[in-house]
Amino acid sequence: QVQLVESGGGLVQAGGSLRLSCAASGRTFTSYAMGWFRQVPGKEREFVASISWSGGITYYAKFVKGRFTISRDNAKNTVYLQMNSLNAEDTAVYYCTAGKIATAQGVDGMDYWGKGTLVTVSS
Repeated sequence: QVQLVESGGGLVQAGGSLRLSCAASGRTFTSYAMGWFRQVPGKEREFVASISWSGGITYYAKFVKGRFTISRDNAKNTVYLQMNSLNAEDTAVYYCTAGKIATAQGVDGMDYWGKGTLVTVSS
């Protein structure tokens, strides 16, 4: 079992920045590729970014357009999502996931999910 706990969400003005964190506990963190998804009420959950177990390979959704950066610190069992140039369309609950392989669509074998952290961007 892997437990994932997201943090770092909050209210930010358009154009601002936030850094989300996802702390993992349980099985060996380096065994997992990690990813971030987001969901707006009434819409499907959508892929944001993913990262390989080593951190050497990353993928991003097209809407990120260079604004977000995913990274991980395996010594701290934590994955991050640095979000810059936020706009109102980025308002959502952001979820962390752990799985087998990072892909351009998410993480294959997404076995574990956190409960999410809310990001609200005011325009």
